Amino acid sequence: MRTATAESRPRDREATRRRLLRAARELFAEHGYEGVTVRMIAAAADANLALVARYFGSKAGLFAEVLKDEPSVRQVFEGDPAGLPRRLAEYAALRMHSDPESPILRSLERSAGDPEIQAIVRDRLRNAVIEPLAALLPGPDPQARARLVTTVFIGIGTMRRLLGPEVPTEADVDRLTAVFEQALR
Repeated sequence: MRTATAESRPRDREATRRRLLRAARELFAEHGYEGVTVRMIAAAADANLALVARYFGSKAGLFAEVLKDEPSVRQVFEGDPAGLPRRLAEYAALRMHSDPESPILRSLERSAGDPEIQAIVRDRLRNAVIEPLAALLPGPDPQARARLVTTVFIGIGTMRRLLGPEVPTEADVDRLTAVFEQALR
């Protein structure tokens, strides 16, 4: 059944696609991947349920599209290569004490084990973190080293979920940065 709003609105594929993405982003952020249905997304976007499949293939495809617009650690990779260990260490130290800024990334941390999106999560890690970082690392076995750094970042997320973020002092961040930078070098 179409709503009066949908009936009076002219068809606009891109506008509908944007509404679906916006509704999905809000719902995934609030309820996590598992807590959201395609029906909920379509209703929130005032769109036909079938359009999710038409535009995105599935709920997992829609989630992957939402993830594309989310921030990543890639901005830390930019700059002088010699300063990369320090930037990675600072990023890690700050993440120890705060949740991800993006509600979608917080949702991703909770939902990463869902079988429907495991491949999406793996691709995101490879394309947004591991591969770009490995390309910047000099020396032997950059892939393995990039995977280890990624493991630390994932572990930080797990630690935050289990213990909660703590309010850091500047000394805490400085100390963690120094320890992690030394390990990265």
